Amino acid sequence: MPIVAFVNYLRLEKNYAFNTIKAYERDLQLFQVFCENTFGAIALNEVSYSLIRSWIVFLVDQDKSNVTINRKIASLNAYYNFALKSGQLTQSPLLGHKSLKVQRKIALPFSENEMDELLSKVPFPSDFEGTRDRLIVSLLYATGMRRAELIGLKCSQLDINISQLKVLGKRNKERVIPLVSSLIPLIKAYLSQRTALPERVDDTYFFLLPSGKKLYETLVYRVINHYFGLVSTKVKKSPHILRHTFATHLLNRGADMQSVKDLLGHASLASTQVYAHNNMAALKKAYGNSHPRNKPKV
Repeated sequence: MPIVAFVNYLRLEKNYAFNTIKAYERDLQLFQVFCENTFGAIALNEVSYSLIRSWIVFLVDQDKSNVTINRKIASLNAYYNFALKSGQLTQSPLLGHKSLKVQRKIALPFSENEMDELLSKVPFPSDFEGTRDRLIVSLLYATGMRRAELIGLKCSQLDINISQLKVLGKRNKERVIPLVSSLIPLIKAYLSQRTALPERVDDTYFFLLPSGKKLYETLVYRVINHYFGLVSTKVKKSPHILRHTFATHLLNRGADMQSVKDLLGHASLASTQVYAHNNMAALKKAYGNSHPRNKPKV
């Protein structure tokens, strides 16, 4: 079964994001090259688990991390599941495979003080880009949106009259997120400058470049990295850390796990629960204040 059939399946039936599809395709192509270099021409459907194990050893020898290797094997697993579904295979060569152990790393969220300093004290330029960038930071923090969701946000998805926006998440799953009142004047200020652009090539998209074209991924990353570099010494400063911060701050202030899950657009609570382990000081305080046996001695 050619890889292109699997790619079309991901694109047309599963509605996977473009970057996800490219990652799957790249992993499969790399594995195919390894197979050809090792045993000559061989179809992916004819591969044995021993050959896959040889590829894992090869990747380890290349100093690839266990996280990277597991991701590549996940691409193979998705391919073989599709082959089973389409009747090309009767048994996956990955049946019984166990992922390599990885140490979970929890990225540190920005503190409430860092967020307050950036949004209340750091001056943003008053031109179109400065107004837009301030709104990008504020919107990511206030909604927990993913970077791709922000870039793909369309004007029709936002309604300031009822203070909410609709987000099109992974696999085209839609969710509604309320907007905090402090966002409304920032949105109005941005829309005023957006309307004054000489040209709006990608007018359906909410966030634009001065040229009128839609945003691109590296620009959003640069905006976050630049402005948080002014208030934070954390090594990792990215849009995903803002999403991480959004969830952590909500939970620290008493939001229930299910609500945060729905706001983030997670498929299961397991993905959300990681954020509950970020602030041990807050957890200890909540525990100390709440547990009936934790009373001061008289």
